[in-house]
Amino acid sequence: MRLVWHVRCIIKSACWRFLALTCLWAQVAVGAPEAANPTASPKTKAILKYFQQLGDRTDKRVISGQFTDFGNGASLRLLGAVHDQTGQWPALMGVDYADLPHGSLTTKAPNQAAIEYWKQGGLVTVSAHLYNPANPQGGGLRDKGMDLATLLETNTETHARWLHEMDQLADGLQELRTAGVVVLWRPFHEMNGGWFWWGAQDPETFIKVWRHMFDYFTTTQKLDNLLWVYSPNHGEKTAAYFAGDRYVDLVGLDAYTDNVDPQHIKGFAEVARLGKPFGFTEFGPHGAHDPPGDYDYLRFLEGVKKDFPQTVFFMSWNWKWSLARNNHTRELLADAWLVNRADLPSGLCGSSPPADSVPPRK
Repeated sequence: MRLVWHVRCIIKSACWRFLALTCLWAQVAVGAPEAANPTASPKTKAILKYFQQLGDRTDKRVISGQFTDFGNGASLRLLGAVHDQTGQWPALMGVDYADLPHGSLTTKAPNQAAIEYWKQGGLVTVSAHLYNPANPQGGGLRDKGMDLATLLETNTETHARWLHEMDQLADGLQELRTAGVVVLWRPFHEMNGGWFWWGAQDPETFIKVWRHMFDYFTTTQKLDNLLWVYSPNHGEKTAAYFAGDRYVDLVGLDAYTDNVDPQHIKGFAEVARLGKPFGFTEFGPHGAHDPPGDYDYLRFLEGVKKDFPQTVFFMSWNWKWSLARNNHTRELLADAWLVNRADLPSGLCGSSPPADSVPPRK
């Protein structure tokens, strides 16, 4: 009996070793998670893979970013001011398609800035403060009481206006695709808060709307240059609106605070558990309104290293939140953890347009 027991132990141990090796081989074979869009372009996949690998590094592991401005205000002027102050170009530049004065969208100036920065070797992220398609007057960014489900109710004026709004966005993103630009596309930001018309909605309905946009852009519009970014505001329900692995590539939090710690930035653990590369998709010192412009940006980095070490990118907001208007930003961008534009791998950005590029739809 003792011999039989010993043999059984040997067989059991061998089985466990085989299972462990099988799992290891499977991980090697599978590698990093694929892009949400199965038909993503090779350049799009390469940029996602770069983000996925940053967390394993001991240096050059956090991509620096700076938002420029909304709509017609978008340009490289603020990025130039950051360079003048720090000697560095941020690796990531941000634009927004909102034409806030007219309650609509505009893509000309944002795309011009994005294409120029991409050609110079920088990464690009695009967001959109969307107008409310349920509001026939346009605008309505902060409308209350919007029923998000009406966006998907066919044969309605709201649905028709929503399709038109998505076509406007797709036209802009297609122009970037034609220019060879890969976009970190960040729709419906801060959806867990109640200050935008798409915010604080039923999560199940929101997820349907996100997936509808994803399928429309990916399948109908053939936009293979997008990395989809999920960015709730820090606080409650930060993971509740996540549309699923097949619909998201990167995750983050928007946070406006001087104090980069778990007491002042809530909901990080829930987003980190989603298993995607994490970033501060918007960061601004002080708060969401009237910053004094005297923040010590080394406090942000110290907080990231201590409490949010999974961070692999951030984007400072513009105006007095920006890297050009606060203190110790030269030291921030000179830190060994930071990836600036000059640190991005050669050829990652700024290559020629795809061979099958077509002019944007009219």
